[in-house]
Amino acid sequence: MTQTVLVTGGAGYVGSHVCKALARSGYCPVVVDNLTRGHASAAKWGPLAVHDLEDVKALRALLERYQVCAIVHMAALAYVGESTRIPETYFRNNVIGTLLFLEAVLDAQVEHFVFSSTCAVYGKAGDLPITEAHALEPLSPYGESKLFIEKVLQSYQATHRLNWASLRYFNAAGADLDGELGEDHDPETHLIPSAMQALSGRRAFIEIHGTDYPTPDGTAVRDYVHVADLADAHVRALEHLMRGGRSGAFNLGTGHGHSVRQVIDAVARVCRRPVPVVAGPRRPGDSPVLVADATKAATVLGWRARCSELDTILESAWR
Repeated sequence: MTQTVLVTGGAGYVGSHVCKALARSGYCPVVVDNLTRGHASAAKWGPLAVHDLEDVKALRALLERYQVCAIVHMAALAYVGESTRIPETYFRNNVIGTLLFLEAVLDAQVEHFVFSSTCAVYGKAGDLPITEAHALEPLSPYGESKLFIEKVLQSYQATHRLNWASLRYFNAAGADLDGELGEDHDPETHLIPSAMQALSGRRAFIEIHGTDYPTPDGTAVRDYVHVADLADAHVRALEHLMRGGRSGAFNLGTGHGHSVRQVIDAVARVCRRPVPVVAGPRRPGDSPVLVADATKAATVLGWRARCSELDTILESAWR
């Protein structure tokens, strides 16, 4: 019998790729998404239920109807800059919404919970690359909201026997290697699709948020990981928990950083046209450098980034 996994936010960018990976691994992904930032057309691999996380009654019924064996929780607002402007919205959606959703999960006695977290829980980088033991000092309400839920999951494991894996991804990028899914945000704030929009004429230019960071070229450095690799990690984390594996947090990254200027130059090279650029001020909540040490994910989950070379990311996104 096919096992059913409930995927909140499964009509979003990373979530839709996770659903495809789950389906390929023999699971039935049931998507819960309110479609405020997701797309119904991206929910291709299982049923779609349009609900808010706060609709506990509807979610209880959904969990019972499909006899869900595990949760992949990805539904969240996820823009660092936006979270500094409207923190109340982020805490309501990401924290209160998740707490209410967890009521339904506990009532249904679902034991396995994979949580979409973020490298934003770390804040300023100290020693690089960053391990899971790094100080947790978020610089943005977005990072704070994710860290709060990680702490909730630790408490719920002790009191409710809820097994969990928190996947702290670094910069998700790229598109489905089969060409079925891509990045589609409105407005688009992420570097790679924004640069491609600028060079294709869909926007006038791309703004670099900060050129005075303490980095070799003055722009922020990030660890870019292909969305297909992230999707694979969710399946591996789920199966780790289902085998009785230990709960915990896992970094997902490549261990290699690229500056904003390096990425823009690479976009111009791969797409064979210049990217119009304007230098702007730093964006509140951003860290100068975030690069992952993903040794734990490799050791425990058997995961590594297999298709996250920068050119592979860019070529898939451009297609």
